[in-house]
Amino acid sequence: MKPFYFNMGFSSSLIKVCLFSAVILLGQCAPNNLDFSPKLANSPIGARQVVNSNSPGCGKTPTTTSGTKSITVNGQNRQYIIRIPNGYDKNKSYKLIFAFHWVGGTMTDVASGGSDGALWAYYGQQRTASETAILVAPQGLSNGWANSGGQDITFVDQMRQAIENDLCVNQGQRFAVGFSYGGSMSFSIACARAKDFRAVTVISGGQLSGCNGGNDPIAYLGIHGVSDGTLPISGGRVMRDKFVGNNGCTKITPQEPAAGSKSHIKTVYSGCKSGYPVTWIAFDGGHAPAPVDGGSDSGAKSYTPGEIWSFFSQWT
Repeated sequence: MKPFYFNMGFSSSLIKVCLFSAVILLGQCAPNNLDFSPKLANSPIGARQVVNSNSPGCGKTPTTTSGTKSITVNGQNRQYIIRIPNGYDKNKSYKLIFAFHWVGGTMTDVASGGSDGALWAYYGQQRTASETAILVAPQGLSNGWANSGGQDITFVDQMRQAIENDLCVNQGQRFAVGFSYGGSMSFSIACARAKDFRAVTVISGGQLSGCNGGNDPIAYLGIHGVSDGTLPISGGRVMRDKFVGNNGCTKITPQEPAAGSKSHIKTVYSGCKSGYPVTWIAFDGGHAPAPVDGGSDSGAKSYTPGEIWSFFSQWT
């Protein structure tokens, strides 16, 4: 089955041009404009670590319902789709997962799961979370995440504030995941909001959305194809290694699968600071978010949703 994420009328060459243009336009990293940080605690090894705490919305009867929402950010109308778990309990705190679309994609593509439906919605997290997470699919300006002047980080801050003021969120369990340009946005969050987010997953991303800060540890999962011709794996390794360093992990050169092997290799770094793991999954394939061992791409069959959820669900 041809993966839905390239059934948008966008060719791979156009994607490359768009991504290259984004790099040219990004003359500076995003500023750290707003901070709605939860309380932080000192870990035994000295790293400042996000701790579990209930959001202001806990205990309230919510006014927010699942669906498309609008919010004004720096004078611009921005939109996102939110999915509230079935059987939502106002007295129970939930994980909060932001899922960012690729270049040319939309929030609807992410929230609907495309041709794979609920099995792939929110990069498969709707299925794997089993109603334990509030899921958010934001819409990028011009269907991208250039984050000019830090405007997309500000968008995330304000979505977070609006959601947490009305719904019960565990503020120590905020997460971000994205593919391609969405992976770049997740990386930007890792750089700029490491003290607010517990972990990120970057799937076939690049440094396209800026990296303001980038000096603090955050749990980091990177997934990349060895034959990616759009955002080469070399760039993914550089992004990964930033957090290998920040997280105090033992520096190694992970084994990666050979082209044509139709397999993937997962590396869990050792020596990382407590609470700040780094995992790297390299797969035999190109620019795709849902690889399947054997050579196909399918959101319904890929191992990536399970790996993402396993990484995000380490903390309770």
